[in-house]
Amino acid sequence: MSTLKKYLPLIGRFLIGAPFLMSGIGKLTSYAATTGYIASVGLPAAGIGWAIAVLMEVGGGALLVLGYRTRLVAPLMALFTLATAVFFHHNFADQNQMIHFLKNIMLAGGLLNIAYFGAGPASLDSASGRQAATPHGQQA
Repeated sequence: MSTLKKYLPLIGRFLIGAPFLMSGIGKLTSYAATTGYIASVGLPAAGIGWAIAVLMEVGGGALLVLGYRTRLVAPLMALFTLATAVFFHHNFADQNQMIHFLKNIMLAGGLLNIAYFGAGPASLDSASGRQAATPHGQQA
């Protein structure tokens, strides 16, 4: 396997996972602002929403970067990302919100690709032997 082919999934996981991780860490330091924003869009239990967001962004982002349990984590993060698009970025009259909505849709697509193809060879899943073959029968 070429070096580039070996590390492309790692780079992809990092490019998707690191922004989640950074966003989640930001939420850890801004509880009041985050829960205020969650409440402002009409969602109940803003504190629980904050906890879910931190768990998904910090936990999911870190697991993606490390390539650990990616076939479980990636579809959960895709659902979370689609939910945030629908609940927080639905004002299409605001071009900025439309851009955020589309960004979330694209992220969900990338996460679903990770769910399908797995973490790749440079991952904890691969190192532990948990990296299953892709549906095409080739090792990812």
